Amino acid sequence: MAHPPTRRLLPAAALLLSLPGFAADTYTFDPAHTTVGFRVTYLLVSKVPGKFSKVAGTIVVDPEDPAKSSVDVTIDAASVDTGNATRDNHLRTPDFFDAARFPTITFKSTSVKQVAQGELDVTGTLTIKGVSKTLTVPVKSWITAPNPTKPGEDLAGMEATLKLNRLDYNVGIARFDATISKEVVINLDVRARKQ
Repeated sequence: MAHPPTRRLLPAAALLLSLPGFAADTYTFDPAHTTVGFRVTYLLVSKVPGKFSKVAGTIVVDPEDPAKSSVDVTIDAASVDTGNATRDNHLRTPDFFDAARFPTITFKSTSVKQVAQGELDVTGTLTIKGVSKTLTVPVKSWITAPNPTKPGEDLAGMEATLKLNRLDYNVGIARFDATISKEVVINLDVRARKQ
């Protein structure tokens, strides 16, 4: 009976496999299996979930030196999707994301630090609506594994949950502050394919 493919935690177990001259690996986001979701509180009592349907990015994993690993993400701001067309069109206006003027949301890492087995703090610059701020993303379960359905292909994945204050990025004008929470919960679930 065949054994299941071995999963390797990164950068913990995988980094222990360091060999002289081992090159960094680059993984490209699989958009069909990557979700950038968010949740806000509306009228103090209900949660409104949403996501961005168009996300691209790369993960560079250096098995010899985790500090040389990196994450680069680009999100299409106009792809915001809360399941309500009227609300989504409003979110694309200057009241919120102003997607016509600021078509992309980006995150570019500046440092990667291992904090536990399979867990990383990825610090970088998040830019929303033209505002750039330093942010640390607490990544859980950063792993690689061979694709059991496509021999020879390697996959990478990561999960993270964090909170943002939307006002830090000028998302949502003042008249909405009484009805929409300033705090936004972000959920990331990324799968990427080795190039």
